[in-house]
Amino acid sequence: MNGLFSVGAFAIIQDEEQRVLLCHRTDMDFWNLPGGRALAGELPTDTVIRETREEVGLRVAVLQLIGVYGKGDQNGLSFVFSCLSVGGELSLSSEADATGWFAHTELPTNTLPRHIERINDAFNGHLSPFFRQHQAPAVRELQREWRDRRVKNGI
Repeated sequence: MNGLFSVGAFAIIQDEEQRVLLCHRTDMDFWNLPGGRALAGELPTDTVIRETREEVGLRVAVLQLIGVYGKGDQNGLSFVFSCLSVGGELSLSSEADATGWFAHTELPTNTLPRHIERINDAFNGHLSPFFRQHQAPAVRELQREWRDRRVKNGI
């Protein structure tokens, strides 16, 4: 593994009832926060704005940094921001085949574990951003398990 980090950025967007926006992935049966990888030279704030627009059709304004998560198994960093929807229309895309608003205590059982950690941290009332290593399994691990189950079940 080289010394370069991949960078990603994800949005915590809440509605007036304090529910969190999640999108369902098209590549496997998991819900996650809108977001993704940064393009070369792109700031994480620009990444979360671009990715949210591409995935779910919303224009967002970044309110604050919630935290930065290390993904040591992938040599990556994920920036998680609290964002406000300022326009656009909630829609589906090639990356999201469904969207939904969920109470942070009632997330779908198939929400990505690392995204559950991020959502829980957003609702824990931290006064300033924090930095930590993810404890939950990576998407790659979950994809492998998901594919193995499908093969085993003849799907």
